Amino acid sequence: MKTALLAGSTGLIGKELLQLLLNNSRYSVVKALTRTKLDVTHPKLVEIKVDYAKLEEVKSQLQADDVYCCLGTTMAKAKTKQKFREIDYTYPLSLAKITKELGAKQFLLVSALGADKRSSVYYNQVKGELEDAINTIDFDAIHIFRPSLLLGLREEKRAGEDAAKIVYKIFWFLIPDKYKAIDAIKVAKAMEYYAQRDQKGKFIHESREMQNLPVGNLSLPQ
Repeated sequence: MKTALLAGSTGLIGKELLQLLLNNSRYSVVKALTRTKLDVTHPKLVEIKVDYAKLEEVKSQLQADDVYCCLGTTMAKAKTKQKFREIDYTYPLSLAKITKELGAKQFLLVSALGADKRSSVYYNQVKGELEDAINTIDFDAIHIFRPSLLLGLREEKRAGEDAAKIVYKIFWFLIPDKYKAIDAIKVAKAMEYYAQRDQKGKFIHESREMQNLPVGNLSLPQ
């Protein structure tokens, strides 16, 4: 039996993924890094209260086989480029380095459609830089997921995303598959699915690929 570690368990993808991992017989323990107490109880669940700027303080609790990283924010919420980079680059990279040192085999990262370190868009640039940095770490497997606009109920309001969702609902039939909005549960199920395959190597999963996975039948035989 394996241990899963999830960072970002209260986000749109993370809260869906947490439920999937808790119900997956692959894992006997699911560790969830959180800044506030989770509204979830389960025999497998181990909550680890964390300040991501001080991950070293909880290092002894971060050992896991599969590490799922759903950390991320927006420029609007972060307020400054420095804070955005801290949350979307520094924290995930620190998590990857520490968990690899502790023996983690797989690292599964939520990135973004259009991630590219050469991008003129700062958001995409930082995501691309993070992907490159993660890929230098010697995990058995690295899976990077690049979703488009996410659909689902967030705890906090994001005005830009809400406006984009309205436009999407009106003009969805004109949008190429690559850019179509995707339900957070589809991304979460794709992450669970690829972790179970235990492949070795580095993989990028674009939004269209996740969109077309058979959501109702993602689990592999145990």
